[in-house]
Amino acid sequence: MRVSGQDRRFLFLQGPHGPFFHRLGRMLTAAGAQVWRVGFNRGDRAFWPTESFIPYRGTSEDWPATFARLIADKAITDLVLYGDTRPIHAQAVIAARAAGLTVHVFEEGYLRPYWVTYERGGVNGHSRLMQMTVPQMQAALAQLDMDLPDAPARWGDMRQHIFWGALYHWFVLTGFWDFRNFRPHRSLTVTQEFLLYLKRLILLPFHRWERMLATLRIKHGGFPYHLVLLQLEHDASFRMHSPFASMTEFLGMVVEGFARGAAPHHHIVFKAHPLEDGRTALARNLRRLAAQHGVTGRVHFVRGGKLAGLMNHARSAITVNSTAAQQALWRGLPLKTFGAAVYAKPEFVSTQSLPDFFALPTRPDSRAYRDYRHYLLETSQIAGGFYSARGRRELLRQVVDMMLQAEDPYDALSVGKAAPRQQLRLVT
Repeated sequence: MRVSGQDRRFLFLQGPHGPFFHRLGRMLTAAGAQVWRVGFNRGDRAFWPTESFIPYRGTSEDWPATFARLIADKAITDLVLYGDTRPIHAQAVIAARAAGLTVHVFEEGYLRPYWVTYERGGVNGHSRLMQMTVPQMQAALAQLDMDLPDAPARWGDMRQHIFWGALYHWFVLTGFWDFRNFRPHRSLTVTQEFLLYLKRLILLPFHRWERMLATLRIKHGGFPYHLVLLQLEHDASFRMHSPFASMTEFLGMVVEGFARGAAPHHHIVFKAHPLEDGRTALARNLRRLAAQHGVTGRVHFVRGGKLAGLMNHARSAITVNSTAAQQALWRGLPLKTFGAAVYAKPEFVSTQSLPDFFALPTRPDSRAYRDYRHYLLETSQIAGGFYSARGRRELLRQVVDMMLQAEDPYDALSVGKAAPRQQLRLVT
């Protein structure tokens, strides 16, 4: 049976910054489906320049009832969104499930830097992967004899990501009068978000030099070090699927554990997320904590940048639940996590106390992780990206067929209907 969008009616909510959702909607329309987009601010409107845009100007309290009427009036069959934890999305997912809709959720790739996550029902802590065991994945892979290529050692579209984010918040800021009831799902105001994006764009050259100097000091220091993979404090994975109320709380616990357990000649490197914007005073907090626990001179901070160079020489990795931890597992590094994560399987993640982990960390089962990674690349991880033109082309070539299939990516592999996979090639 051919893949077709006939008799399918898709409703999009908020997506990644930039034109990806609009391009995806056009492709689904070309496949025969009907498509609409609900927008909550002028940023949403700017990136969906067609008549199928449905503005929502009501209050957050009125949204659940409005959404229920909308999916009934339009006879919606499919809901599409980016992330599933912001309040308007979480409420919509509950109603969509009750109405029997198929829920398509996009997220940044579990296997970054050059893949996107596509799942049904939920992502991260709400993903089906949370309940799957490695033996179940290995059984699903038993019929396959292909191996998949490794990821290119680069992010791919960081500058575009920052650019589209700044542009989106500019549209939201300048068009506030048209959507007076809009409230961002994060704690900062739209003006503060825009200024942080603008500041990050302006400071990129300075941060690059700062990062190079910090990396050179670590590279030429000649000391063993442990690597801490930091996340954005406002990221959904940290807020919704971790035990910490703030990043400062996590930093304090790690520095204390390092001071108690690590050998006196060992150092620790805190690597900031590439999109870290300074809303949390990471460097200042680390200097304070290092002095408090008597490890000044052994604590290093690296602002953003590529991860591979630092990880290649690390003795272990620590994180809350960052997807970057999968690069550590791919290298066979011992890994300690603290939040819910799709990769936090007993075969991979240490159960030691933090001081014991710093003293003598246990290594993951690398063969089992290779199978796990292969399973993800055959199912929910799609080559491409949201923000660069090349990344969107790679992604759209594959994801529309996957969305139109009856089975979700995991079931499709089990029953032998997995969509053909794009073999990723690094273009220099």
